[in-house]
Amino acid sequence: MTTMTDQIGLALLITLVSALALNWGYLREHDAAITLPPLSLARPLRSARLLLASRRWLTGFLSEITGWGLYVWALALAPLALVQAVSAGGIGILAALVCRFSLARLRPAERLGVGLSIAGLAVLGISLAGGTAGGHEASWPSLGVWLAGSVVVAASVIRLGQSLLGAGAAFGVVTGIAFAAGDIATKATVEGDIALAPIMIASYGAGTLLLQMGFQRGGALVTAGLATLLTNAIPIAAGMTIFHEPLPSGALGALRTCAFLAVVASAVLLARREDHERRAETPDDAPGSGGRAERPPRRTVAATTDT
Repeated sequence: MTTMTDQIGLALLITLVSALALNWGYLREHDAAITLPPLSLARPLRSARLLLASRRWLTGFLSEITGWGLYVWALALAPLALVQAVSAGGIGILAALVCRFSLARLRPAERLGVGLSIAGLAVLGISLAGGTAGGHEASWPSLGVWLAGSVVVAASVIRLGQSLLGAGAAFGVVTGIAFAAGDIATKATVEGDIALAPIMIASYGAGTLLLQMGFQRGGALVTAGLATLLTNAIPIAAGMTIFHEPLPSGALGALRTCAFLAVVASAVLLARREDHERRAETPDDAPGSGGRAERPPRRTVAATTDT
């Protein structure tokens, strides 16, 4: 007979496979997006046609869809906060893929981020020894306020964040907000609120286009890294608030809190790469300056679209 702990263990294993598929897909999409003409929210149909015409992008997108399907399966088996915490470990997978398929090397802070990601997942697994409760269905008013707030914050970041954070980072943040709204709507949908399915689809559709726009303006690690950070951190907070998913008591609760903090901190450390990359792309790093960009020529295409 399958126990609740066994079911959650299966869900978290599925989530790890989902994170691998999602992050490999992100890397393929980035490599395709930086070769395309500029994408725009103002012309979504044209942007969609450009993306769908790219075989490389379609390969990445199909991997992303597969990862999302696995994620939905995991959500049907386990609480939102736990699934998101494991999914946040995908930032470590993304960092490893970036190093494997590009000339970039991880800096010490980024290696620390990968270590924190792995440690957070290990601690999370230990915290499951005490079992976990599934929480409750979210109320419509709380869902409405949360999702409406997501739209307002995303619009503000698009308007103001590019000058403060850099274009790639700003689009990564907005993508994370959009995907997080989709994840929250997905959790509510699999629990029976079918009316939220259109919001789920719209959130994921907008997030996908925003992610590709971010890829044209920044590196894969910073854009997808920040998107992954917020895609996971926001629903973790939602799980504990609007879905009322409780922490275990005592030491196991403290361990789970530490796990949540570790995976979020790992994403923050890995997503700080953009400042380093943007300095490497300035005229100060031209021949004779003594500096060398760590990325291959295709990364330069992403930089030029930022102007």
